[in-house]
Amino acid sequence: MTELTAITPERHAKKAWKRVTDNAFAAEETVIPLVGAELSKTALAMPTGFIKQEVGYQLVAITSLQPGTNLYVAPDGKWLGTYIPAALRSYPFKLAQQESSDKLILCINEASGLVVDSDEEGNAFFDDQKEPTQGLKDIINFLTEVEANRTVTQRAVNALADAGLITPWAINLKQGEEVVPVNGLFHVDEAALNALDGDAFLALRKAGGLAVAYAQLLSMGQLAVLERLGELRGQILEQQTANSGAALGGFSLAEDNGSLTFD
Repeated sequence: MTELTAITPERHAKKAWKRVTDNAFAAEETVIPLVGAELSKTALAMPTGFIKQEVGYQLVAITSLQPGTNLYVAPDGKWLGTYIPAALRSYPFKLAQQESSDKLILCINEASGLVVDSDEEGNAFFDDQKEPTQGLKDIINFLTEVEANRTVTQRAVNALADAGLITPWAINLKQGEEVVPVNGLFHVDEAALNALDGDAFLALRKAGGLAVAYAQLLSMGQLAVLERLGELRGQILEQQTANSGAALGGFSLAEDNGSLTFD
């Protein structure tokens, strides 16, 4: 579990932070939390679905069907997709709930290696008056907007669950000669959605559930992207073995048609 440290003048006045230069930190993130405001872009770049937690279902982007693997992160840390979820763009910062309070405070993952002494090259946390710098304010504003939308998104997801529209996603993964089932992912039941009566449909629309449902259903076609990325990863590993660590060219998912292209 990532350990977060609250950002305070007492601890960080003489510290600075560096911007993320690659996405290697997310190389093992199989699912990434999403908010509804980013679904229009995510659904065209990645498959999305739901995972079940103690408090209910959570909307997520799916980066792989194998635990501990993110197929969107290349060996050099480059992001291969056309959209990076907000949860990754805010790294290593995060809003966390203060103990014995509903108040959210800005925290940072100091183990990220992105927190340095102020005499090194980086972005200051605080100015000479120990007030947050504009850079830190921008991060707070971004995360505050994301958190506000997360509340709205969760209300929509809860409405889908209450209407009985979230169902286990039957996915099979081919591993060599074997085909194994993938468990733990859920999707919108399209047949049940279409069968809703007028009142239930209207209630779901008012809760924002329809937009989430249609975007999630649309994104299911992006499973093919995972398959292509998985094939590419296999080719990369074979090439690394053949070349004994020889340098590899960069690669990415082209924005025009989603095909794999090599730079």
